[in-house]
Amino acid sequence: MMGDKREKECATASSPIELGCGEGDESGNKSSMRTVETLLRLVPVALCTVSLVVMLKNSQTNDFGSLSYSDLGAFRYLVHANGICAGYSLLSAIFTAMPRPPTMSRAWTFFLLDQVLTYLILAAGAVSTEVVYLAYKGDEAVTWSDACSSFGGFCQKTTASISITFVTVLCYAVLSLISSYKLFSKYDAPICFNGKGIEIAAFHS
Repeated sequence: MMGDKREKECATASSPIELGCGEGDESGNKSSMRTVETLLRLVPVALCTVSLVVMLKNSQTNDFGSLSYSDLGAFRYLVHANGICAGYSLLSAIFTAMPRPPTMSRAWTFFLLDQVLTYLILAAGAVSTEVVYLAYKGDEAVTWSDACSSFGGFCQKTTASISITFVTVLCYAVLSLISSYKLFSKYDAPICFNGKGIEIAAFHS
């Protein structure tokens, strides 16, 4: 009987918010969204760690000499970028998992940091891809011969590390979309004008 009465009150109310109708569903949706985002932020931790370890252990010695990731600046940058990404991903996952009321400063912080990390890891993958391409193909214009014919194992591990890095980029592209939505959904569409005729976006209080 109480449930039927509650449904009738929600149906006759001018706004469900007046009676708190739908608050449970909204809370449940926020909790589910927070869980999904937390998991998405934990995935890059594993990916970056694997890519980091593969590259750190990447060295080869044979009759042609020795080659290590530390001999090339692009691969050192890839290692550092993956380390930063793993640390940030873990910290951001912890903060996301905490049920805190959304604030404007928090939304802006996640948005900006997600953008920075996305471009950081993307740049590391792109630069490393260029280097490993030259290692496979060489460059006849400057008489560079390919190195992978002599250091095949090194090139294979490098390719694996770079591939994992680009999977991380995809994860951060999704996270950037989520943080962008969470930030800009706080703004209303421009509906008012100041004295100079400039549109002003209102913010949900």
